[in-house]
Parts: sequence; C-alpha cells; structure tokens
Amino acid sequence: MASIYHFTKRVYNSFIPSDVPKSSDAVKFGILGAANIGPMAFIIPAKTHPDVVVAAIAARDQKKAEAYAKKHGIPVVHKSYQDLLDDPSLDAVYIPLPNGLHYEWGLKALQAGKHVLLEKPSTSNAEEAKSLFRHPLLNQPNVPVLLEAFHYRFHPAWQTFLSTFDSKDIVDASAVQSLPAGFFPDSDIRFNYALSGGTLMDFGTYAINCIRQVFREEPVTITEASHRPMPKGGNKEIDHAIKAKWNFPNGGVGSIEADLAARGGYRFPRLTKSWPKLALPKLTVQLSEKEVLDPKHKRHMMQRTVVFWNMLGPHLYHRIDIIDRHAIRNTENDDLIKSWCETNYMKVYEWPKKENGKVGQVWWTTYRHQLEELINRIKKREGSGVWVDAEDSIRQMEMIDATYLKAGLPLRPTSKYLGSVG
Repeated sequence: MASIYHFTKRVYNSFIPSDVPKSSDAVKFGILGAANIGPMAFIIPAKTHPDVVVAAIAARDQKKAEAYAKKHGIPVVHKSYQDLLDDPSLDAVYIPLPNGLHYEWGLKALQAGKHVLLEKPSTSNAEEAKSLFRHPLLNQPNVPVLLEAFHYRFHPAWQTFLSTFDSKDIVDASAVQSLPAGFFPDSDIRFNYALSGGTLMDFGTYAINCIRQVFREEPVTITEASHRPMPKGGNKEIDHAIKAKWNFPNGGVGSIEADLAARGGYRFPRLTKSWPKLALPKLTVQLSEKEVLDPKHKRHMMQRTVVFWNMLGPHLYHRIDIIDRHAIRNTENDDLIKSWCETNYMKVYEWPKKENGKVGQVWWTTYRHQLEELINRIKKREGSGVWVDAEDSIRQMEMIDATYLKAGLPLRPTSKYLGSVG
C-alpha cells in the first residue's frame, strides 16, 4: 500500500503541481505552435520553476492559439511565429513544431536573439544540423543558448544507470521501444515525409540517442538497417517501424528496434498477432565477462547485464536491473564447477547526493530536470553537468541519416531556409 501511495503522490505532483512565485528576473518564454506535447514537456514544468514565465504563444491557426492560451493561462497570443520572435519582451522560445520546421524557426529564433529549447530531432538531417549548430552567430560573445530536448538524459535515473558500467566493456547494447498500433493514426503528422516524419525521426530518435549515450562514442560502421513501410496507400518513403545495428570502436554491437504501430508479441500468436502490442521501452547492456578476485577460487568469472525499463519516462515508473552471472571453473580444463546469478534492482527518483548543482524533487519529471539545466545555462549558474552540446546534436543527425540510407530510404527533405544569414 505504501508503494501505491508514493507512486500516486509522485505522479499527481508531476502532472498537477502547485505554481510557485516567480522571480523578478524570470526568463520569459514564448511557444511556437499549439502542440500536444507542450503542456507535459514545457508548460507544466514551467509552473514549478521560479525563473520561468510562459508569456506568449503563436500558432498557424489563430483560433487554436487563443484556445490553447486560455486553457493554459498564457497571457499573449501573437498573430504569427515571426511576430512572437519580434516581441522584445521575450527572452526565449520553446519550439515543438513539426520536425521539418525545426531548422528554420530554430535559426530565426537565434537570429532574433532568443534562447531556444528545440524539440528532438533538432533538424531534418545532418546538413541542417551542421548549419544550425555551427552557425557563425553562435560564435559571438553572449550568444543565446540552444538545447535539443533529449529530456530523459537529465533525469537522475539515467545518470545513475550510466554509472553502473564502463562503456569500454560493452559487448552488446539494444534499445527496444514501441507504441501500440492505433495509438497514432496513419494520417498523423509523424508519418508526413514533407515534414520530415518517420519512426526513426520520432521514437527511433530516442533509441539511437540511448545507444550513443551508453557507448559514449560514435559507431565505426552501420552493419544492418531495415524498415517496415507504411500500410497500403501510405507514403513508401516513411518508416512505420525500423531496425538497425552498428559496430562501435570498442568492438561492441549496438542495435535498435522502434515501432510506432506495434502488434503481437503475446501467447497464441495465430490468435493475437494483430492485437496492438503493449510494452515498456527497454534498454539492455551486456558487458564482457571478467575475472573476479576470489581468494577461494582461482577461476571465478562474472558477467554483468544491466536492463533499464522505461528509460524515456523514468519519472512515472522505471526499474534498473543489475544482473551478475557468476561461474567457478576448473583451472585445469575450464569445466564448470558452480554457477549462480545475483540480481539487484534500483529505482532512482532523486539525485543520490544533492551536490554540485544537482537539485530536484522526487516528483520532478525528466522535462523539469531539463528545464532546470536550461535555466542554469541561461543564468550562467552551476548545474548538474548534464547537457546536450552542439556536436552531440550533429552526430545524432549523422547517425540517423546513415541509418535511413542503409535501410534504402531517402534522407528527410532539407529546408529551403538553409543557409540564410541574418
């Protein structure tokens, strides 16, 4: 009962938090687009941050923007995206627009002198990413802060997970994540090629980022990539689901499986193969076998596997399984004498030690932790040290591009705004 109570309390505070008084020098944000992700990813976390005020919004549909503003208590509705960027009272913008608009409006926001929280994926392809994150204006003094919103990385659970292994010891790492068929209709904007849609540009983007994070370096080669196309009548340039595999410099193999319309996976497959599949995102890291110093046995070997359940939304629920498989072997002929398995479970909702800028509450979401670090950067304050830098975002898009090409699919289209300077 106690665990149910704490779960309910944590989730309630995450989604229905109390507003906090705002500081006199709070960062004033505008939002480009009345996106469904906006409340969870930005508006609700902003309510709990004393240095953040959501001051304005603009959307293509004026009536939709007005309704959105009324629902979420946003005082100003601008007539256009550009009108919002031209508002001198705003310090920063949150951009949850369709993928194909990220580059143009991200760059225009920077050109307007605004700090930018840019939803993932940051751009449509690596060419855009290089143009945006290496833009000359970002080399000027006191430039705006630009952050790609890989929110899960900012949560204490993710950073604790990374501390349970040494990346150079990874033999195999796999990220598997899916949403059940029917969660998004095939007409959803996520499947619009002109707006840089596709599963790899959505759920698959997280999967790739997780693999890059655990290896802490870029792959040497991509060895496999395949996709399931859209159903009959859908755009064949769009991936409904995708799989890929890479070799990394330490000799390890990383792989992903991402599906935005998953089915099956149950018992009695003939009966259930068309059922929507329900499954938590899962990241599994297997390490190389190592010899354990054991005064009783000269040949004691141990191999560790670490599994992170629901790594993308650990604030709701997660579990980290640390599985150590032991084996005692005969030193003469290597015959197995004894084997056993030890499993420990971890759940981390706060920083183990709140020091060196590591702050937060047990109910803080990944988005709230991310917002904390963004404001720390803007205010030039010490933070937790977690960040997504410019080159990281570029490498992310390079890996996505390589995966699409290996799968026989075209890169997502480049914005006509590419190369504009202002």
